[in-house]
Amino acid sequence: MQKQTTILKPDHKGIAEAAKLLVQGELVSFPTETVYGLGGDATNDHAVAAIFDAKQRPTFNPLIAHVPSVEAARKLTQWSELAEKVAERFWPGPLTLVLPLTEGHGLSPLVTAELPTVAVRLPAHPIAQALLKEVGRPIAAPSANPSGRISPTSVEHVVSGLNGRISAVLDGGACPVGLESTILGLVGEPSLLRAGGVPAEQLEDFLGLTLRSMAPGETISAPGQLASHYAPGARVRLGVSSAEAGEVLLGFGKMDCTLNLSESGDLVEAAANLFSHLHTLDALNPSGIAVAPIPDVGLGRAINDRLSRAAAPR
Repeated sequence: MQKQTTILKPDHKGIAEAAKLLVQGELVSFPTETVYGLGGDATNDHAVAAIFDAKQRPTFNPLIAHVPSVEAARKLTQWSELAEKVAERFWPGPLTLVLPLTEGHGLSPLVTAELPTVAVRLPAHPIAQALLKEVGRPIAAPSANPSGRISPTSVEHVVSGLNGRISAVLDGGACPVGLESTILGLVGEPSLLRAGGVPAEQLEDFLGLTLRSMAPGETISAPGQLASHYAPGARVRLGVSSAEAGEVLLGFGKMDCTLNLSESGDLVEAAANLFSHLHTLDALNPSGIAVAPIPDVGLGRAINDRLSRAAAPR
């Protein structure tokens, strides 16, 4: 008989129960400022394997290790002066750093897909921070959805995709950023491995350089690099101003559409609404989802990245 996933309140009791489950090797979804993560003890091979099983995620796709402090990140990685500089500016927040692993890190090799590097993040969400401090060890946490499907920004999204496959969800309401973290590679030349919640332009201005982007066919070294990802059940058609017969239209700016990411053209609002609106439109069982053009600047780069992967051949 399939177990039911328990929804926990985001109070001290709920956080303590979530931490207890994680320490016992169970899986718990929790809110971050980006999307809901599917958490498992990153030092426990069985727990990390269970993450891949619950999501039906390919094991060559590495996970992010979430940590409660910069000090905890230093213990897992060959920390650098540049990493310290970036962390001081952007952590806690929607930025993940990929760095070489240090000896004695203690992480399951499944977290890193047996690569010599690890992706680490210090999230800003107060519930995530409280949970990580209570657990006292790194938590591996990809997005809490079946692999390749739309990322979850609410408890309802998590339960819809993973009910019975995980032990619990900490209810933190809607995620304010709504897009996964930006991933910055700090192995050799700094590189943009995934666009996300911190606009690439902010990083480039801070670092004083143009970030190298991942080349097509380059080895996967961080989450969110698969060609087809974040996909609804319906096919997705991009850069259009009207829907075809049977389609629904996801708009941006002032226009007639089924749902609008932001009538005022605000990219922050659009990012926060993206996955939630895709979930809502997909639930209408349309023949397709048509999407209006999104400016490819700031958070628009991350939005377009997610949309292009959602529209990719599956």
